[in-house]
Amino acid sequence: MNIPSLLGDGKGNYRVHVVGNSGSTVSAYIATKLNVPHISLDALLWGPGWTTPSDDECKERIIAAMAQDPRGWVIDGNHRDTVISEHATDIIWLDPPLWLYLPRILWRTLLRLLNIIPSCAEGWKETWGEVLSTKGIIWYCISQHGYRKQRYGEMLARTLIAKGGKMRRLNE
Repeated sequence: MNIPSLLGDGKGNYRVHVVGNSGSTVSAYIATKLNVPHISLDALLWGPGWTTPSDDECKERIIAAMAQDPRGWVIDGNHRDTVISEHATDIIWLDPPLWLYLPRILWRTLLRLLNIIPSCAEGWKETWGEVLSTKGIIWYCISQHGYRKQRYGEMLARTLIAKGGKMRRLNE
């Protein structure tokens, strides 16, 4: 079976939701190729100390971001994923093995701690204590890996492109 690269809406517009534990680099690349905005839920929703706004405010911010450009968007992240996936023409589940993406998370976290790359949330500087705690991104990725595999595996079974859905899994 020949599966198209991206489905889109048939009119040249693409609303792509990238889910999984890690994906902003891939998402930004896809957005550039499609010439649509890249929306990082990390940048949109996270505040200092990994805080987020209320559920209603999260939903409002996401809906406003999705309305920016009629040609579409590429959104990465798992917050409020149901709201986004309902509007998406394509869902890409990035599911690399933990041994592959964990070193990348460690590297990017180190670069943020050393102020070489920007933080996940504007105006917030991560600290070594936060990073090494159970509130940090490293623990989050390790502890959420199995949950994400189960959650998105179930979603994939229902919405796989080969079955007429809009989701695909990239795991290599």
